[in-house]
Amino acid sequence: MRSLMLAAGAAALVAACNADPGQAQTQEKATAGAPVETGAANGRDQKPAFAGQTRAPEMKANVAYEVSDYVTGISKPWGLAFLPDGSLLITEKPGRLRHFKDGVLSPPVAGAPAVDARDQGGLLGLAIDPDYARNGLVYLFYAEPPKGGKNNAAVARGRLVLDGAAPRLEGVQVIWRQTPALASTKHYGGRLVFARDGTLFITGGERSITEGRMQAQRMDGTLGKVVRINSDGSIPADNPFVGKAGAPGEIYSIGHRNILGAALHPRTGDLWEVEHGARGGDELNIVRAGKDYGWPTIAYGIEYAGGPITGGITRQAGMEQPIYYWDPVIAPGGMAFYTSDKVPAWTGSLFVAGLAPKHLARLTLDGEKVVGEERLLTEVGERLRDVVVGPDGALYVATDNDKGRVLRVAPK
Repeated sequence: MRSLMLAAGAAALVAACNADPGQAQTQEKATAGAPVETGAANGRDQKPAFAGQTRAPEMKANVAYEVSDYVTGISKPWGLAFLPDGSLLITEKPGRLRHFKDGVLSPPVAGAPAVDARDQGGLLGLAIDPDYARNGLVYLFYAEPPKGGKNNAAVARGRLVLDGAAPRLEGVQVIWRQTPALASTKHYGGRLVFARDGTLFITGGERSITEGRMQAQRMDGTLGKVVRINSDGSIPADNPFVGKAGAPGEIYSIGHRNILGAALHPRTGDLWEVEHGARGGDELNIVRAGKDYGWPTIAYGIEYAGGPITGGITRQAGMEQPIYYWDPVIAPGGMAFYTSDKVPAWTGSLFVAGLAPKHLARLTLDGEKVVGEERLLTEVGERLRDVVVGPDGALYVATDNDKGRVLRVAPK
């Protein structure tokens, strides 16, 4: 087992942070420094809509931690989820679901759906049914194999059977498909999050190409949307667009680009998400019913090829502002609120995996504002795809490599 240790920061915290994730870690405020981001913004003439919307001051929790290999022998792990017994499920982008328990990695779980693993596709997010102990159901987000040159994302569920050395999924059924299908291999989105009421949030993408990008503001499809369904695929009666002519009833919010991280706020129950911008403009949003998050009408940053995005505007009436954004980007992956009391200096923090420039961002929150940022795991030097909090209070982080790993991050 390989171990690394980082002693972060020079000033010590005088007390543990408040366990309420909605409150600021006031001891950190006293040690706040200059913004951790020092690179030039791509949107050079753009101004944040409010103070603190970007480039928060560096706030170090001063936690000396060690990093060890928890799972090896996997390829491009994408999603992580702990089962009630403390064992771990892992999706591998090439199309494999794996189970890890007591130091043993299972063979690929039989019965997983076929996927289109080209480019950004594959087997992506997963979620465990809130009533898993009774029904054994797990949910998978994936890119379906193309038909007629076009494909789409889908969500399927099945009962996980772990009664032997060869685990399997039984009764697999597709409960949702993204529409319309397009000839693209990018921007599927991919996270699944259960709400407190048992409904399932699905975070989508707009497939990157122009046709899909324009769909993010259209109401006749689910590209560029957050979707909310019941666990069986039916549509909740209280969704904001139920009964609206021409609009799929599962739409919950619109105007998103490519959401690759999402988590439920442990105090409020709101869905928070991080989504990719182009060159600049990675966003942290709180998703609320019926709201428009602006893409591609408003955006921070610029096009990959240079030049303004759409009309080059960053705000417009009737469109939501991100509560925080990064320019340059961090290419956010998965995210997790730290609610454990095992590391008091982390309690209340929001952790976001970064694919570029390869770090784990720890955000200090004051209600719905980001008031501090710290960059961890820079010494690992790998793209980070997902992060979850384990039952032992450690962080578990997936690295985005062909020879991928799940890292365990715990106090030294």
